Amino acid sequence: MNKVRHGTVEQPKLTTSLRNILHKAGLLNSVRRLARPVRQLARRNHDSRLIKSYLANTNPPMLHIGCGTHFLPGWLNTDYEPTSRDMIQLDATRQFGFKDNSFDFVFSEHMIEHISFSAGSFMLRECYRVLRPEGRIRISTPDLAFVLNLYASEKSDLQKRYIQWFTTRFGVPEANAAFVINQFVRFWGHQFIYDEKTLSGALSQAGFVKIVKCNLQESESEVLCNLENETRMPEGFLRLETLTIEAMKPLAS
Repeated sequence: MNKVRHGTVEQPKLTTSLRNILHKAGLLNSVRRLARPVRQLARRNHDSRLIKSYLANTNPPMLHIGCGTHFLPGWLNTDYEPTSRDMIQLDATRQFGFKDNSFDFVFSEHMIEHISFSAGSFMLRECYRVLRPEGRIRISTPDLAFVLNLYASEKSDLQKRYIQWFTTRFGVPEANAAFVINQFVRFWGHQFIYDEKTLSGALSQAGFVKIVKCNLQESESEVLCNLENETRMPEGFLRLETLTIEAMKPLAS
């Protein structure tokens, strides 16, 4: 998870003619390897400036982990492969580049399932570390209960529509719950699908308290309302498949 997408940070680029010359000379790959540390350094310097500016000028500071293309205004948007100069690069499986107690809120949507359970537990501990006392975290992720409920003999109209949509959209052999379930737990790099008990337990082990399940887009905290990206799926589908849990970092003892 140390890739930097080209073009994210301003840097010199090879012209087409120079690229062709290097290719013919068999040197193109060598030049690219030598340029990689320069790109990584440029990325780190850019991110450092962006973080410093954000934390100095934003109240409350809010961290968005794994934003993809879902940019949240007012948040520090991060991703493993940033698609914009307004995002920073963050590998959620490694120590975050923030000081302790830096943020009031942390939000992550449909990201934690893409890393192993142990890596996810580490990510939650890092979220705890960078949150201020009484800061809140909100995690939205596919719900294992939703996946298993697709296999029930009696299905709602929404579940039936979901199975048909999934079958057509992702080339599943037939509109059969067994096929959809098997594909779902493997697609998109999924590594661990949580249920409420398991995610709540991981948050508790990280040190969080006041752990509660929430409806999509709803929260007791105004800041944490209306964050999930429902527009990326047909109406009702994200709400059907998503488990959302919030928790709080306690005051220091």
